[in-house]
Amino acid sequence: MENKISVHNLKKNFGKLEVLKDISIEIREVVCMIGPSGSGKSTFLRCLNRLEKITSGHVVVDGHPISDPNTNINKVRENIGMVFQHFNLFPHLTVKENITLAPTELKLMGKEEAGRKALELLARVGLADKAEAYPGQLSGGQKQRVAIARSLAMNPDIMLFDEPTSAQDPQMVGEVLEVMRKLGGAGLTMIIVTHEMAFARDVSSHVAFMAGGVIVEEGEPSQIFGAPKQLQTQEFLSRFMHG
Repeated sequence: MENKISVHNLKKNFGKLEVLKDISIEIREVVCMIGPSGSGKSTFLRCLNRLEKITSGHVVVDGHPISDPNTNINKVRENIGMVFQHFNLFPHLTVKENITLAPTELKLMGKEEAGRKALELLARVGLADKAEAYPGQLSGGQKQRVAIARSLAMNPDIMLFDEPTSAQDPQMVGEVLEVMRKLGGAGLTMIIVTHEMAFARDVSSHVAFMAGGVIVEEGEPSQIFGAPKQLQTQEFLSRFMHG
C-alpha cells in the first residue's frame, strides 16, 4: 500500500515558540500518535489538513503538496475527515441533518442520496435508530459516533482523529473505539492522536511517540510497546501501562 501522507522536515512555530521541530514521517494504514500532553501531537494533526499554517517543510497528502499555497486546500480536505475531542454537532439539526449537511451544501450529493447515505452510516456506527433525534438527546459516546458518521459522509480516504475519546465517560469510550477499530479494518487510512494505549497497541499498524515537538521513536506496535529503544518512550509507557 502506498503512503497516503508524506511529511518531510515539518516545522511549526507560534510566534517564537517552536511547537514542531523538524518532523518527518510516512503515513499509511492506521497510525497512532502517542505522547505526553503538549508534545505537539494535535498541532501535527492540524497541519495535515492545513488547519494550522505550516511554518516550513513539506506535507504531501494523496499526491497534493498541501504546504504549497497554490494547492486548492478545500478540494484536498474533501478527502480528509476529521473528528475532534468535542463533537461540534449543530444542536438545532437532527442527527440525520447533521450528517447530510456537508455533502448537500457542497453539491456532492442530492438530498435523497445523502439521506440514504446518512442512514447507512448511522447503521455502521450502531445508531440506526437515532436519525431523527437531536444531539441534546444523545450521550457523549453517541454524539462522537455521529461525528464520525458525519466525517464519513464525504467518502474520505483519510481520517484524522484528535483524542476522540478524551471528553467522555469511561463507559462511553469503548463504543467509540469499537467503531474506529472497524474503520481501520475496512482499509481507511487513519491518523489517531490518543491516550488509549491498549487501543493504539491493538489497532494501529504503526505507532509514533512524540515528545517536545519531535518524533522520539516510531515503529510497529509490537516494537514500541514491547521493546521501546528510547528512554523517554520507556518512561512514558511505564507510567501508562503500569500506572
